[in-house]
Amino acid sequence: MSTAAAPAAGAVTVLVSRRVKPGHEAAFEQACAAMTAAARPFPGYLGGQMVRPDPEGDDEESNLYHTVFAFDTPEHLQAWQNSPERAERLQVIGTHTLSSTQLREVSGLGHWFTPAGSAAHKPPPRWKVAVVTWLGIFPTVYFLFLTVAPFLADWPLLPRVMVITLLVVLLMTWVVAPRLTTWLKPFLYPLQRDKT
Repeated sequence: MSTAAAPAAGAVTVLVSRRVKPGHEAAFEQACAAMTAAARPFPGYLGGQMVRPDPEGDDEESNLYHTVFAFDTPEHLQAWQNSPERAERLQVIGTHTLSSTQLREVSGLGHWFTPAGSAAHKPPPRWKVAVVTWLGIFPTVYFLFLTVAPFLADWPLLPRVMVITLLVVLLMTWVVAPRLTTWLKPFLYPLQRDKT
């Protein structure tokens, strides 16, 4: 799958993880391509990207596929998720997978800076999210340009940008943002720091 458009400010990004049966990889990827083709005409579909398993990874990760896709609003995502087109293609995909699908929704950048297990926190102001997002993205992108980008130098521009931005999102979501949330909690939640 390929990214079709830049996510809007209120876009909903979904990460889907599926463990594929050995020997079913090609059929699974074809079924996922059909799923993408079915989603593309739906209102608000912004695009997506498949992340294949690392061929040199351990046995536990050898058949674990991830798909990241986005819709511009939760309502458009819901319309796709409730559609017969999606249900039909999920049945086909299910014949190639070993376990139930793991689905995680991430709505907006504010999710990056929501402390784990603290649903009572009021979201920080957008300007603070913007500042802390930049503090996370700047060193992350710089690190990727030093380490990953040289290996992609011969690739066309669009695939290079897709790989780098996908790595930025994954690193921000699971590595950088959780640490920044802890370190900068007094800045993000100044009125709530004494309650936690």
